[in-house]
Amino acid sequence: MSSGGGASSAKKNQNAGRDMKIIATGMLVVMAIIYFASKSYEAVHPALGFVRAFAEAAMVGGLADWFAVTALFRHPMGLPIPHTAIIPRNKDRIGDTLANFLKDNFLISRLVAQRMRNVDLASGIGRFLKSPSGGEGRLKFGASRLLGDAIASLNKDRLGTMFKGAVKTQAVGLDIATPMGQILEAVMAEKRHGPLIDSTIRWAYRTLDTNELVIRKIVTDRANAVMRWTGLDDRVANEVLDGLYKLLADMAADPNHPVRAKTEDSLRQMASELQNDPELRQKVNEWKLEMIDNPAIASWLDGIWERAREALLRAARDPDAALAGQFGDALIQLGNSLQQDKLLNRQINRFGRRAVIGVVASYGDNIVKLVSETVRGWDAQTITDRVENAVGRDLQFIRVNGTLVGGLVGVSLHVLGFWI
Repeated sequence: MSSGGGASSAKKNQNAGRDMKIIATGMLVVMAIIYFASKSYEAVHPALGFVRAFAEAAMVGGLADWFAVTALFRHPMGLPIPHTAIIPRNKDRIGDTLANFLKDNFLISRLVAQRMRNVDLASGIGRFLKSPSGGEGRLKFGASRLLGDAIASLNKDRLGTMFKGAVKTQAVGLDIATPMGQILEAVMAEKRHGPLIDSTIRWAYRTLDTNELVIRKIVTDRANAVMRWTGLDDRVANEVLDGLYKLLADMAADPNHPVRAKTEDSLRQMASELQNDPELRQKVNEWKLEMIDNPAIASWLDGIWERAREALLRAARDPDAALAGQFGDALIQLGNSLQQDKLLNRQINRFGRRAVIGVVASYGDNIVKLVSETVRGWDAQTITDRVENAVGRDLQFIRVNGTLVGGLVGVSLHVLGFWI
């Protein structure tokens, strides 16, 4: 949006400069016509001498200023006259001078600190967030549209690779054994492991029930021919299954069951070993690395990235939804806080000042270098067009003024000629 506004402004400046150029040139032509007409009929009446003097001097003034204005940007009439085409010939020096001007007058930490002292950044942000209706076009449609276009324009595959690489890098260096041990230790200390054991018992019961035929087949396959012939294999299988069912039922019914107590002891030991046993910690780390390198994990991360990107795009391109509900309320509340909370206001302003001063201190030289190198990178025609579009209208006014002032000087000299 700013790019379109800049192009529109440049077009207006260009049109205004062209219109004034036509007026200035037209005045010069009119003065020439008046000069030749008055000179031809000067003998008819003495007053025409004043008209001739005005037109003659006006032509001289207009031509002199035309030469001066033209010499700034190009060679007049294409002639390589010395000290003409000043801006194209000196564009590198102009870039360096502009860069040094910025550095000496704007990018000094002390000056920036003084100018930022009276800038109430927090209140401005607060007003913007508190009254989305006042800046609705900018906030909901301008900023969100710009954000959506920016997200859509980025290479999603490259960003996805960067996202997965960042996640993998963080995961490789992440110690998961210690927090696992601490979490398990806290769960045991707060007696919150009971539901976990109950869930494990229920899972074991369902698994046993589902695989009953498999267990019977295992017992039968391991039994000898005599046991199968006498049917003892079925009896053994029944005893095994009944024993397992009874064990699980007793464990579920009795919180103090010995097997549950043994399980709790094992969990406490595991929590300690996860934090202190180098061998177990190494195994956990190896398991983590295997998981990271697993193609299924890479595919899972791809899915997370794509869903996150699509969610960002939907939110950015639908500002009503993005600013609705709790998120919109939170923005308004934040705006109120920034305006009403004096302490928060001062902290935000202080942070803003320090951030700007830090940027100037750290990157001021780079900004100056960027300006200088950018101007150096422009060709002569580009810098000529940009400067001429920016100040062309005022320069054409110089030609108009030169024509008028020259004419008045000519009349004055003509009058003095009668007195001398």
